Amino acid sequence: MSAAETLLSVEDLEAGYGTSRVLEGLTFSMGTEAVCIVGRNGMGKSTLCKTIMGLVTPTAGTITFSGRRIDGLAPEKVARSGIAYVPQGRRLFPSLTVEEHLAMLAPESKGKRWTPAAVYELFPRLAERRSNGGAELSGGEQQMLAVGRALLLNTPLIVMDEPSEGLAPSIVDDLIDVVHRLVSEGVALLVVEQNLRAATAMSPRQLVMTSGRIEVELTASELLESTELQSTYLGVDA
Repeated sequence: MSAAETLLSVEDLEAGYGTSRVLEGLTFSMGTEAVCIVGRNGMGKSTLCKTIMGLVTPTAGTITFSGRRIDGLAPEKVARSGIAYVPQGRRLFPSLTVEEHLAMLAPESKGKRWTPAAVYELFPRLAERRSNGGAELSGGEQQMLAVGRALLLNTPLIVMDEPSEGLAPSIVDDLIDVVHRLVSEGVALLVVEQNLRAATAMSPRQLVMTSGRIEVELTASELLESTELQSTYLGVDA
């Protein structure tokens, strides 16, 4: 991938919590595409998301987005640079309605591709539930709202951490379709995903994390077709 095609570049990244180092010289790059980060639990996938978003401060290495260094920036500055975040667990406000969640970002979206109306068109179920609070939504509806909220920032890159977690297969299929649609419209997605079926359906590029680094890059086909690779890297019982 040439520098001109690279949207996000992470080089020799190290980060952790206190004296515990989680990321160990992690390196990868991506363009305007969907890329999935897969691996066993505890390998540092969520820490990678948080470090990219400025929620964890790196101790070494660089993160470059659209040609600009963003490592060490505060989360709000990372967001303003053009990266939106769908966190693990959705992180919605239980007492705010669907409409109120979207209204917080509506002024920023005026005249852009993604507005509250466009989010309701993408997720008709949210339109039906617009007066319901975050705590009153199903898991699938909460994930729709978390994705919709991120879309309202109209960023060129969205980072998603475990988006299919706890969702019914039919909702996961809808999420896969949304990922494909966004990529077709020129939005890049970096997706941390435990669900092998979802991950391989979302992207042909599978980056496998082990012990805080990218151990190997596989195609979706390679990962799906090899029970040995699944067992070695994901702990899937053949």
